[in-house]
Amino acid sequence: MELTVRQLTIIELVKKHAPITGEQIAECLGISRPTIRSDLSVLVMLGYIDAKPKVGYFLGKVMTTEGRQSEKFMNLKVKDVMNRPVVIAESATVNDAVISLFVENTGFLTVTDEKGALTGMVSLKDLLKVTLGNPNAAAIPISMVMTRVPRLAFVSPEDSVLEAAKKMLDHQVGGMPVVQAHSQGERNRLEVVGRITKTNMTQSLVDLTSGFIAE
Repeated sequence: MELTVRQLTIIELVKKHAPITGEQIAECLGISRPTIRSDLSVLVMLGYIDAKPKVGYFLGKVMTTEGRQSEKFMNLKVKDVMNRPVVIAESATVNDAVISLFVENTGFLTVTDEKGALTGMVSLKDLLKVTLGNPNAAAIPISMVMTRVPRLAFVSPEDSVLEAAKKMLDHQVGGMPVVQAHSQGERNRLEVVGRITKTNMTQSLVDLTSGFIAE
């Protein structure tokens, strides 16, 4: 909801003079108390200001450092924090995947078909399972090792970071592909556009906190 100029002015008055009564706010604005009654009610309802009987108005949770930090995090989307995808073709081998993991310094690879659509994901844990004690593992097709789309957790760029975090916890994974769905007949083609990890989320929290400390 977009605040009016008068409502923004009221917030500034409360910020400078809290605690301040409704009568004092009205006097500062040069208008009567009943005129701003609805403005005060809206601002209290939205959490911008709060009130104590016989004391006056003071800043609400939304205007505190913690409140603004929480609001910003709640509005943060996957597209704001995601990294470029690290992709490997489903025709590649386990050896190719191991090399890619180390070269890219990542914990998982997104697997795509020849048209670039998401078909699965393979993690370091998956590769360790198949390579330990298996001298022929290097030549195994990655399609036989990966987790396929029906069992795969993924998010879209417009999903919130909070939604992504909950999905990671539910699926017990450290990262997920970010995909854009495109209609293709009766099925959706999932175009890989990025990746999001626990590291992304931790960094976003650190950045938000640092920003408020700097303020």
